Amino acid sequence: MDWDDLRIFLAVARGESLSAAGRVLKLDPATVGRRISKLEEATGAPLFARSPQGYGLTDAGARLLVHAEDAEQAVTRGTEALAGTTGGLSGQVRIGAPDGCANFLLPRVCAHIAREHPEIELQIVALPRIINLSKREADLAIAVSPPTTGRLTVQKITDYTLHLAATEEYLASHPPIEGPEDLRAHPVVGYIPDMIFDKELDYLSEIGADKVTLGSNSVSVQLGFLREGGGIGIAHDFALPFAPNLRKVLADRISLTRTFYLVRHAGDARIERMSRVAEMVLGGLKAEVARLEALT
Repeated sequence: MDWDDLRIFLAVARGESLSAAGRVLKLDPATVGRRISKLEEATGAPLFARSPQGYGLTDAGARLLVHAEDAEQAVTRGTEALAGTTGGLSGQVRIGAPDGCANFLLPRVCAHIAREHPEIELQIVALPRIINLSKREADLAIAVSPPTTGRLTVQKITDYTLHLAATEEYLASHPPIEGPEDLRAHPVVGYIPDMIFDKELDYLSEIGADKVTLGSNSVSVQLGFLREGGGIGIAHDFALPFAPNLRKVLADRISLTRTFYLVRHAGDARIERMSRVAEMVLGGLKAEVARLEALT
């Protein structure tokens, strides 16, 4: 079994279809299918269960996946070792993050890393859901809940705070808010309830708000609703400097604390480039949250 066979196997396992794997590998799907069939003949076991929904790993395929990922990491480490170390970083690193972090924190952090290391290629994937590292949707992921399964390493980055916020104009033209019970008389901005992908994002149920008048699965859109005077809602403190017309409401009564975690593949800790980028992202995010929260 050679690395090229494993490379094709990994692409199908992650893409769950021949066409998705073909796009990654720049091969015709029929060629990918022939290579998978040949690999299954060589191993003497079916590696995928074929269905109209795609290619799912069998038990044998799941066992091979662990070793294929180890081989992938070994190839990467070997490539970097042969390239030598010059102090600068190069290559592509994809960072997955919830859109609040992706929009308000990561751009400054990544821009700083890119200035220090001009050969690096940094990509930010902003998705309103949990990033799937096992399918290599990203090399690093920022999460608001630490994952409990998978061959992953998890590091706490930093805590961050959130408060109710609204515009001065909105507050001046609507009934006064003296306590959480007064929120019932106001339009509330927040997540679409059935699209909350992590329990840590269910802010409104925590403060007793039972109806979302203006909803979105995007933090950036929610902030836009608030900036336009659409109502009152929970906002990240680190996002408030980007919306100077907002002010905190009931700050002494309602204050939420959440945590960012850095998640990556366990084997990537042995790859120098990935470890150095992870260290810079972790330190940069911690400093950026502190900087922006100090402005509010």
